[in-house]
Amino acid sequence: MTEIAVAVIQPAAIRHNLQRLRNAAPGCRIMAVIKANAYGHGLVSVAKILDDVDAFAVARVAEGVRLRAAGIGRRIVVLQGCSDLLEAREAVANQLEIVVHDAVHFEILDAIPEIDVVTVWLKLDTGMGRLGFEPAEAFSCLKRLRAIPAVRSDIRLMTHLACADDPDNPTTPEQLRQFDEVLQGFGGDISIANSAGILMWPQTLEPSKQLHYSGQNWVRPGLALFGASPVVGKSAREMGLLPAMTFESRLIAVKTLRRGATVGYGSEWRAERDTVIGVVAAGYGDGYPRHLQSGTPVLVNGRRVAIIGRVSMDMISVDLTDIPVARVGDRVVLWGGHLPIEEIAVRAGTIPYELMCGLSERVATRVVYPDPHERAKQPATDLR
Repeated sequence: MTEIAVAVIQPAAIRHNLQRLRNAAPGCRIMAVIKANAYGHGLVSVAKILDDVDAFAVARVAEGVRLRAAGIGRRIVVLQGCSDLLEAREAVANQLEIVVHDAVHFEILDAIPEIDVVTVWLKLDTGMGRLGFEPAEAFSCLKRLRAIPAVRSDIRLMTHLACADDPDNPTTPEQLRQFDEVLQGFGGDISIANSAGILMWPQTLEPSKQLHYSGQNWVRPGLALFGASPVVGKSAREMGLLPAMTFESRLIAVKTLRRGATVGYGSEWRAERDTVIGVVAAGYGDGYPRHLQSGTPVLVNGRRVAIIGRVSMDMISVDLTDIPVARVGDRVVLWGGHLPIEEIAVRAGTIPYELMCGLSERVATRVVYPDPHERAKQPATDLR
């Protein structure tokens, strides 16, 4: 069956971005965040591409279980923790590490009969305001966890930066100050930095310089692995990142409209000249935002053209008048490559995360490997 709307994934770009992040965080362990289907890039596919990281992080137990079923043997941390004993038992059975961020987790872990079976990350809320204990509670929580037979002794600490994407925001230094106060009495592994933290806040990477810290520092890159900028006002190119996803489709019709003709629902767009239009097989049913306006660019055969009329469920229309030759079947890039996803996100009033994660099940994922050895690692196409 011929694929139409496809997310084309470039493993070489993902590995390039990983190396960029490694270079920015020397001496740190890498916990690659691949939640939400690896930001739309394919959970299992990306785990196999990133087979040399130190650990993976997912949001939910089910994601970790899926990785184990696919043969992924790396450490896996469940960022949202377990909501009940059943999930905790499943985590234990699949050797998943659990984030503890609420008092209910003490009761859940207490109910596990085995001894020394769960690695725990204790989450502190230093300013995100969502999950985690107050820093002042850290040592009472550690004491409580150490009294639970199922919990292994090497408990780790983590926090989540709320404003690291804004280099001028004073929230990040305050979060680091609060976390550093706890570290002065703690010697285990820690995790602070997300993608923006790694690239813009070097003080998240070297707590040991002023605290004589002896544990491992784990960084948690997510968005940057996939080649989108995690920092306000900076492009991926400026950050040394390569886009890993190209969302593309095909022209399914080319026709000429007379001056004055309208296009699309609501007849909002009217031709000011005789116009050649192309119809592209992609719409909000595929995850292309419905509220994108006329003038939003796409690439047809590598050239920028503008969408015209409303985005519908299955189709968009584009103005091909100034393209010398365009035919049914020609490739259309909706974002990726020379059309940065950040540009489309701004026009959609959203962020690259949402566009990547919003691709629907009918969009195929095609992983493009440059050589037979790499291609052999997994199938060329995974349907969502």
